Amino acid sequence: MRAMPVNVKSLRKEATQLTDRALEELLPRVDDVPASIHGAMRHSTFAGGKRLRPLLAYQAAVTIAGALPPGIERLGAALEMLHTYSLIHDDLPALDNDDLRRGKPTCHVAFGEAIAILAGDALQTRAFEVLAGLDSTPAATVQIIALIANAVGSVEGMIGGQVLDLESEHLKPTPQLVEAIHRAKTGALIRVSVVAGGVYAGATADDAARLDLFGRKAGLAFQIVDDVLDLTVDSAHLGKTAGKDEATEKATWPAVFGIEQSQRDATRLIEEAFAVLEPYGARADGLKAVARYLVERKN
Repeated sequence: MRAMPVNVKSLRKEATQLTDRALEELLPRVDDVPASIHGAMRHSTFAGGKRLRPLLAYQAAVTIAGALPPGIERLGAALEMLHTYSLIHDDLPALDNDDLRRGKPTCHVAFGEAIAILAGDALQTRAFEVLAGLDSTPAATVQIIALIANAVGSVEGMIGGQVLDLESEHLKPTPQLVEAIHRAKTGALIRVSVVAGGVYAGATADDAARLDLFGRKAGLAFQIVDDVLDLTVDSAHLGKTAGKDEATEKATWPAVFGIEQSQRDATRLIEEAFAVLEPYGARADGLKAVARYLVERKN
């Protein structure tokens, strides 16, 4: 009997609802003192967004356990807090100096630069507070915290990738530099979302290694597509300022390989990622469908 195709739209909707309910519960209320920072945190967190990192964590858990484990939405919420913190800081005048994110004014435009910096800091610290209270075994909780802390850090992590990205502006990009930036700045958090979801669901060391490899390939494909969209989609559809990478001479995949080769590379990486999941059979169908969405999305 042929399996029914996975409805990615439905998976995304369910993941968004699950994550947003957890975020609503876990974030300070807008009237909690000091209200200014809590309003800024919520402004950026609830500005929209695809909730892709929680979605990847949820589907990785399904790949391992066959169903969503109870309480995993708190992991998804923490991942989204970390992602939002990175966006707030990425948009600051000292970094990318952008005034549009997820179709709305960026945090520093709406609340001022000082509050935006502190809102990003607060989202990061709240995320780790939530991770420390996960409903998983103590060993799994410690492993998840260590993995995520490494992925947002300066050694092959998100912060390190941001530094490489800043320092590469106006320099001639090379394949090695672009891949290093992409694997760290964006790919590390995508990769660890997949692995953390699997660990929460009881992944073995072999499972975690497979999910890590899958996440590396899917994360790089995601950023390649993001680079292409920056060149081919307008700001209204993209939800952020289009053409910014080219204007600031950032090191991007299309800048090195061109748009058509970039699209082929993203497709190849996803196919390679699929092969990693073969041992899980139909349990990985949702994770595969999400990965396919990463390279077929239009914003």
